[in-house]
Amino acid sequence: MSSCPPSILYIHGLNSSPLSQKASRLSVALEGLGLADHLRVPALHHHPRQAIAQLEACIAELGRPVLVGSSLGGYYATHLAERHGLKALLINPAVTPHRRFDGYLGPQTNLYSGEVWELTKDHVAALAELETAPPQDAGRYQVWLQTGDETLDYRDAERFYRGCALRIQAGGDHGFQGFDERLPALLAFAGFDPQTWLGRL
Repeated sequence: MSSCPPSILYIHGLNSSPLSQKASRLSVALEGLGLADHLRVPALHHHPRQAIAQLEACIAELGRPVLVGSSLGGYYATHLAERHGLKALLINPAVTPHRRFDGYLGPQTNLYSGEVWELTKDHVAALAELETAPPQDAGRYQVWLQTGDETLDYRDAERFYRGCALRIQAGGDHGFQGFDERLPALLAFAGFDPQTWLGRL
């Protein structure tokens, strides 16, 4: 059993940021519980290689964090979980995103910072470099999907992570409705003592 205290590395998606709804709610919740030091939510660079370098630095700082990845962040989280043997909770994760950018190359705008950047073939190639096989140690994963996801077909993730603990809800959307109600489950999966959050969320 690891001697490291529980910690969470939250990984946001494409054109998102630490100001996104889920990241903000998780940050506020842990701050309210006095656990803010156990969470990192980096503002990721748009290029996958630089984003992965940022995330590797966070992992080195935290020790063995539980990865929580949303959308493209779920793809990053899977790569890192397989590389380092970490636990990962994935929320409407992207599967093989490098195969989905036909017609999308060109200018992109971050929804929160307003940063305008160029999606290039090198971005796509960098994403392809991160592709992994379906997880072999399924017990390290939870995958939360909502069938109403308007951005990604939840069935792709359902197939890819079929050996893992799948939590599939009817309806919802890509942002994942009802995230607040799932915070206790998230903290339990991350290994926090229930006494730190039971009845307080």
